[in-house]
Amino acid sequence: MKNLIEKLVSDALAALPPGTAGGAPPPAPEVERSRDTAHGDFACSIAMRLAKSLRANPRALAQQIVQALPKNDLIEKTEIAGPGFINFFMTPAAWQAELLRVHAAGRTYGRGMSGAGRRAIVEFVSANPTGPLHVGHGRHAAYGASVANLLEADGWSVHREYYVNDAGRQMDILAASVWLRYLELCGETIRFPANGYRGEYIRQIAAELHGRQGDAFHKPANAVFAGLPLDEPDGGDKDQYIDALIARAKELLDAGFRTVFDAGLDEILADIRDDLEGFGVRFDRWFSERSLGDGGAIGRAIARLRAQGHVFEKDGALWLRATDFGDEKDRVVVRENGQTTYFASDIAYHLEKRERGFDLLQDILGADHHGYVARVRAGLMAMGEPGDSLDVRLIQFVSLFRAGDKVQMSTRSGEFVTLRDLRAEVGNDAARLFYVMRSNDQHLDFDLELAKSRSNDNPVYYIQYAHARIASVLKQAAERGLPFDRESGLASLALLADPQEREMMREITRWPEIIQQASEFRAPHTVVHYLRELAAAFHAYYNALPFIVDDGALRNARLALIVAARQVLGNALDILGVSAPESM
Repeated sequence: MKNLIEKLVSDALAALPPGTAGGAPPPAPEVERSRDTAHGDFACSIAMRLAKSLRANPRALAQQIVQALPKNDLIEKTEIAGPGFINFFMTPAAWQAELLRVHAAGRTYGRGMSGAGRRAIVEFVSANPTGPLHVGHGRHAAYGASVANLLEADGWSVHREYYVNDAGRQMDILAASVWLRYLELCGETIRFPANGYRGEYIRQIAAELHGRQGDAFHKPANAVFAGLPLDEPDGGDKDQYIDALIARAKELLDAGFRTVFDAGLDEILADIRDDLEGFGVRFDRWFSERSLGDGGAIGRAIARLRAQGHVFEKDGALWLRATDFGDEKDRVVVRENGQTTYFASDIAYHLEKRERGFDLLQDILGADHHGYVARVRAGLMAMGEPGDSLDVRLIQFVSLFRAGDKVQMSTRSGEFVTLRDLRAEVGNDAARLFYVMRSNDQHLDFDLELAKSRSNDNPVYYIQYAHARIASVLKQAAERGLPFDRESGLASLALLADPQEREMMREITRWPEIIQQASEFRAPHTVVHYLRELAAAFHAYYNALPFIVDDGALRNARLALIVAARQVLGNALDILGVSAPESM
């Protein structure tokens, strides 16, 4: 209905006398739902937005627009209010027609076409495979999966991708950590580095490596640690120490270092895949960082930068003039030693996405990636790609609370709550919905006790209970020999005249607008808010009026109304990856 009114207003603007719109195409009407139904069902502020540029009285302009509106039987009346709002009152037939669409479309009701013909790649989670996923990664997973679902529901062709950081320093630290635990199994006494990975999972990987390889990678501890700089807390620098230790490991193991490296990578990556699969989060591709170099993508990106004339040499390194494209400073792409930088890999990966034909490059990243956005966009533009093809959403941190106390976590020390632990405690449904209850740019306090409670204060329980309650009503009707007759119900929708029923119809039919809004702003929390409001409208309706009444036409009309609500509840929960139970 919102789209219908926008079309009518646009047609009215086009029909106004020449010069009324100042000779320029008018802006989009921006029709909104009215908060107070006393002021109509929808409101449009176009007259006020046009009045200033036209030097016209907004109320007079609103009157011109109203007079030019094409006649439509679904609009009962229009009113001009305040400084120039145009309020639209819909006929009961308008709501009934939309309910018919809910029943006809079923699972596809509400889906839009804003992204029709366009392709989006949503890259999310992409956690370094250096350990199990923790609760912070869970928020990335829930948010990214929901955003991908929203884009798909709004007509985009969506590809979901996990970027596997299977190269670089953090993975080398992981490999060194596994090897040191392996050496302990070979009988060596090891003083573990301050900057190593300490979790129990490291010992498990080392044990599996030792089980397969025996003592093949055994080196004496004195050969490993001789001549290394001091570590923390002995007055040394933990970063310098771990880097020296990695260099020693590569020197002593030679090709064997890759075997140790891959043992850690493969085991942790398999665990991550399994964890996400169990969380209902699936990817179309797991993209290897190594493949950027092996497949020539980095070379192609640098060649593109050279061809575009946006690089220069300084101090033996190759730099991108990133400041020409809005970045705060120029960036090194090739170091003086000939090694390409992480930045080169980043822009090569995004160029590769464009080469695969994606119109929208949607990245879901951690809150510490603020600078990343400007530099990668600069890289894309320097390579001749549109900067606005990149959209990055940053995910703020998650804090767990148990009985009012904050749960302390430290990833490097291994003292953290894993996503798998969280799922086991509160369940997938609670985790998926709680993770997206708030906007991604806000910190999230995750209340474990609330997530497990069976009370109306728990939004998961409250929403799912509405869905299950509708299923229960239908079951009760059938048990009493009065099964829902859809044809009769849809033919009798005109009987739904109670204010509670009108409110239910208003809430149900908001769903297409919610999809469009949540998709455009990458805002799954909007869906959560909507679900709570729809559930509240249903629970109020349930308490106000009986559904299983003697009058068959009225009974089936009311059942048709709540079946439509059940459909939309299920559709919205599906976007969030949350189940819609038939009983609780």
